[in-house]
Amino acid sequence: MAQAHPPTGTDTRSPGKAPGTRQNRLLRLGAPAVAATALTATVALYMTLVAFGNITDFGTNQQFVQHVLSMDTTFKDPDLMWRAVESRALQNAAYVAIIIWETLAAVVLLAATWFWIAGLRHGTYERARAAGTVGLVMVLLLFGMGFIAIGGEWFAMWQSSDWNGLDAAARNVALAAFTLLVVHLPAIRRADADRT
Repeated sequence: MAQAHPPTGTDTRSPGKAPGTRQNRLLRLGAPAVAATALTATVALYMTLVAFGNITDFGTNQQFVQHVLSMDTTFKDPDLMWRAVESRALQNAAYVAIIIWETLAAVVLLAATWFWIAGLRHGTYERARAAGTVGLVMVLLLFGMGFIAIGGEWFAMWQSSDWNGLDAAARNVALAAFTLLVVHLPAIRRADADRT
Protein backbone atom coordinates (compact mmCIF):
# COMPACT_ATOMS: atom_id res chain seq x y z
CA MET A 1 0.00 0.00 0.00
CA ALA A 2 1.45 3.34 -1.02
CA GLN A 3 1.94 5.99 1.65
CA ALA A 4 0.32 9.35 1.15
CA HIS A 5 2.81 12.22 0.96
CA PRO A 6 1.90 15.75 1.95
CA PRO A 7 1.72 18.27 -0.84
CA THR A 8 4.97 20.00 -1.77
CA GLY A 9 5.68 23.02 0.42
CA THR A 10 3.64 21.70 3.37
CA ASP A 11 5.32 22.09 6.79
CA THR A 12 5.36 18.59 8.33
CA ARG A 13 6.81 19.66 11.69
CA SER A 14 4.68 19.60 14.79
CA PRO A 15 3.06 22.94 15.64
CA GLY A 16 5.31 23.49 18.68
CA LYS A 17 8.51 23.19 16.63
CA ALA A 18 7.89 25.95 14.10
CA PRO A 19 10.75 28.40 13.60
CA GLY A 20 10.58 31.37 15.89
CA THR A 21 8.37 29.73 18.52
CA ARG A 22 9.23 30.18 22.17
CA GLN A 23 10.02 26.47 22.56
CA ASN A 24 12.37 26.55 19.59
CA ARG A 25 14.16 29.65 20.93
CA LEU A 26 14.54 28.00 24.35
CA LEU A 27 15.99 24.87 22.76
CA ARG A 28 18.59 27.01 20.95
CA LEU A 29 19.76 28.30 24.36
CA GLY A 30 21.14 24.82 24.98
CA ALA A 31 23.29 24.87 21.85
CA PRO A 32 27.06 24.47 22.24
CA ALA A 33 27.63 27.89 20.65
CA VAL A 34 25.56 29.52 23.40
CA ALA A 35 27.66 27.71 26.03
CA ALA A 36 30.85 28.87 24.29
CA THR A 37 29.52 32.45 24.25
CA ALA A 38 28.63 32.39 27.95
CA LEU A 39 31.92 30.84 29.02
CA THR A 40 34.01 33.20 26.88
CA ALA A 41 32.07 36.15 28.31
CA THR A 42 32.71 34.85 31.84
CA VAL A 43 36.48 34.62 31.32
CA ALA A 44 36.46 38.00 29.53
CA LEU A 45 34.68 39.66 32.47
CA TYR A 46 36.99 37.99 34.96
CA MET A 47 40.15 39.10 33.13
CA THR A 48 38.75 42.62 32.74
CA LEU A 49 38.11 42.85 36.48
CA VAL A 50 41.55 41.40 37.30
CA ALA A 51 43.31 43.93 35.06
CA PHE A 52 41.12 46.78 36.34
CA GLY A 53 41.82 45.80 39.95
CA ASN A 54 45.58 45.64 39.40
CA ILE A 55 45.59 49.02 37.66
CA THR A 56 43.40 50.83 40.21
CA ASP A 57 44.84 49.04 43.26
CA PHE A 58 48.42 48.71 42.06
CA GLY A 59 50.05 48.17 45.45
CA THR A 60 48.20 45.07 46.67
CA ASN A 61 49.37 42.59 44.05
CA GLN A 62 52.64 44.47 43.62
CA GLN A 63 53.52 43.17 47.09
CA PHE A 64 52.55 39.66 46.02
CA VAL A 65 54.87 39.77 43.00
CA GLN A 66 57.70 41.27 45.07
CA HIS A 67 57.47 38.54 47.73
CA VAL A 68 57.24 35.73 45.18
CA LEU A 69 60.22 36.97 43.15
CA SER A 70 62.36 37.74 46.19
CA MET A 71 61.49 34.32 47.67
CA ASP A 72 61.58 35.89 51.13
CA THR A 73 58.79 33.71 52.58
CA THR A 74 60.04 30.36 51.24
CA PHE A 75 62.14 27.82 53.15
CA LYS A 76 65.21 29.81 51.98
CA ASP A 77 67.06 26.72 50.85
CA PRO A 78 70.53 27.88 49.73
CA ASP A 79 70.28 25.60 46.70
CA LEU A 80 67.26 27.61 45.50
CA MET A 81 67.81 31.15 46.78
CA TRP A 82 70.15 32.03 43.90
CA ARG A 83 66.98 32.21 41.78
CA ALA A 84 65.57 35.11 43.80
CA VAL A 85 65.08 38.46 42.06
CA GLU A 86 65.70 41.17 44.64
CA SER A 87 65.83 44.20 42.36
CA ARG A 88 62.71 46.33 42.92
CA ALA A 89 62.99 47.65 39.37
CA LEU A 90 62.88 44.12 37.92
CA GLN A 91 60.06 43.11 40.27
CA ASN A 92 58.00 46.13 39.23
CA ALA A 93 58.79 45.53 35.55
CA ALA A 94 57.52 41.96 35.91
CA TYR A 95 54.34 43.20 37.61
CA VAL A 96 53.69 45.81 34.91
CA ALA A 97 54.25 43.13 32.25
CA ILE A 98 51.67 40.93 33.99
CA ILE A 99 49.13 43.78 34.01
CA ILE A 100 49.74 44.52 30.32
CA TRP A 101 49.29 40.82 29.49
CA GLU A 102 46.06 40.65 31.54
CA THR A 103 44.73 43.75 29.81
CA LEU A 104 45.52 42.42 26.34
CA ALA A 105 43.91 39.06 27.19
CA ALA A 106 40.80 40.88 28.45
CA VAL A 107 40.55 42.96 25.26
CA VAL A 108 40.93 39.88 23.03
CA LEU A 109 38.33 37.95 25.06
CA LEU A 110 35.89 40.87 24.99
CA ALA A 111 36.26 40.97 21.19
CA ALA A 112 35.76 37.19 21.08
CA THR A 113 32.59 37.55 23.14
CA TRP A 114 31.29 40.13 20.66
CA PHE A 115 32.11 37.77 17.77
CA TRP A 116 30.28 34.91 19.52
CA ILE A 117 27.19 37.08 20.02
CA ALA A 118 27.29 38.13 16.36
CA GLY A 119 27.82 34.49 15.38
CA LEU A 120 24.71 33.43 17.26
CA ARG A 121 22.71 35.75 15.02
CA HIS A 122 24.38 34.72 11.77
CA GLY A 123 25.33 31.10 12.50
CA THR A 124 29.07 31.51 11.82
CA TYR A 125 31.66 31.11 14.56
CA GLU A 126 35.06 31.05 12.85
CA ARG A 127 36.16 34.53 13.99
CA ALA A 128 34.76 33.97 17.48
CA ARG A 129 36.59 30.66 17.81
CA ALA A 130 39.87 32.14 16.56
CA ALA A 131 39.75 35.21 18.84
CA GLY A 132 38.54 33.12 21.78
CA THR A 133 41.38 30.66 21.30
CA VAL A 134 43.99 33.43 21.30
CA GLY A 135 42.55 35.03 24.46
CA LEU A 136 42.14 31.75 26.31
CA VAL A 137 45.66 30.61 25.45
CA MET A 138 46.91 33.97 26.80
CA VAL A 139 45.12 33.21 30.08
CA LEU A 140 46.57 29.68 30.15
CA LEU A 141 50.07 31.03 29.55
CA LEU A 142 49.72 33.65 32.28
CA PHE A 143 48.34 31.41 35.01
CA GLY A 144 49.74 28.06 33.88
CA MET A 145 53.23 28.97 32.74
CA GLY A 146 53.60 32.25 34.65
CA PHE A 147 52.08 31.48 38.04
CA ILE A 148 52.09 27.68 38.35
CA ALA A 149 55.33 26.80 36.52
CA ILE A 150 57.54 29.87 36.98
CA GLY A 151 56.11 31.29 40.20
CA GLY A 152 55.22 27.97 41.80
CA GLU A 153 58.27 25.93 40.86
CA TRP A 154 61.10 28.24 39.79
CA PHE A 155 60.49 30.76 42.58
CA ALA A 156 59.21 28.05 45.00
CA MET A 157 55.92 29.84 45.69
CA TRP A 158 54.50 26.51 46.91
CA GLN A 159 56.72 26.86 49.99
CA SER A 160 55.10 30.13 51.09
CA SER A 161 52.08 30.09 53.40
CA ASP A 162 51.57 33.87 53.08
CA TRP A 163 52.17 34.57 49.36
CA ASN A 164 50.94 31.49 47.55
CA GLY A 165 48.74 31.97 44.50
CA LEU A 166 48.78 28.39 43.23
CA ASP A 167 45.15 27.56 44.12
CA ALA A 168 43.82 30.67 42.39
CA ALA A 169 46.06 30.06 39.37
CA ALA A 170 44.85 26.44 39.12
CA ARG A 171 41.20 27.61 39.15
CA ASN A 172 41.95 30.09 36.36
CA VAL A 173 43.72 27.44 34.30
CA ALA A 174 40.80 25.04 34.79
CA LEU A 175 38.21 27.64 33.72
CA ALA A 176 40.21 28.74 30.66
CA ALA A 177 40.99 25.14 29.62
CA PHE A 178 37.35 24.06 29.99
CA THR A 179 36.20 27.09 27.98
CA LEU A 180 38.77 26.30 25.28
CA LEU A 181 37.42 22.76 25.01
CA VAL A 182 33.84 24.02 24.65
CA VAL A 183 34.91 26.58 22.04
CA HIS A 184 36.32 23.73 19.94
CA LEU A 185 33.42 21.30 20.30
CA PRO A 186 32.78 19.40 17.05
CA ALA A 187 29.13 20.55 17.01
CA ILE A 188 30.23 24.18 16.67
CA ARG A 189 32.68 23.27 13.92
CA ARG A 190 29.93 21.37 12.10
CA ALA A 191 27.68 24.45 12.29
CA ASP A 192 30.40 26.46 10.52
CA ALA A 193 30.88 23.72 7.92
CA ASP A 194 27.14 23.59 7.24
CA ARG A 195 27.15 27.33 6.46
CA THR A 196 29.83 27.00 3.78
